[in-house]
Amino acid sequence: MKVLIMSDSHGLTKEIADIVNRHKNEVEFMFHCGDSELSAKSTELKSFQGVKGNCDFGSDLPNELLIDVSGISLYLTHGHLYNVKSTLMNLKYRALELNAKIACYGHSHIAGAELIDEILFINPGSIRLPVLRKQKTYVILEVVGTKANIMFYDVNGKMIEDMSEQFTLT
Repeated sequence: MKVLIMSDSHGLTKEIADIVNRHKNEVEFMFHCGDSELSAKSTELKSFQGVKGNCDFGSDLPNELLIDVSGISLYLTHGHLYNVKSTLMNLKYRALELNAKIACYGHSHIAGAELIDEILFINPGSIRLPVLRKQKTYVILEVVGTKANIMFYDVNGKMIEDMSEQFTLT
């Protein structure tokens, strides 16, 4: 099972369309972690399940989603309501409340993935305004059994090897 995850596209349309077209035949789901600054009904977001970010004014998207992905509970939120720029503790507690094994979020524009207390946290970074890296990033998550492969890509579709890694879900 493969999932495309992006966040913080802040009004971009061509780049989203390019990414969707590049991966539409290889992923089962596409998730947007908020701050698209586009209407939930926009052409660019029609392939995505998504949440509202702090810059998505007037959006009717939900603040959070809990999605069953091939038997794994995946939690999706933007992160601003959980203070993710300072700590992942609040997000961890929410993921624990929901019994989520994977928590996807954005807001900080800092790409990364880490396993904390058996929860896999994924921030795909930003395809518009990255922080701490030059590359504008998104993620493809591939889950095979208990293995979760996180592959970071730049906005042009080139895999970023030094960021990509494998985790074991329990």
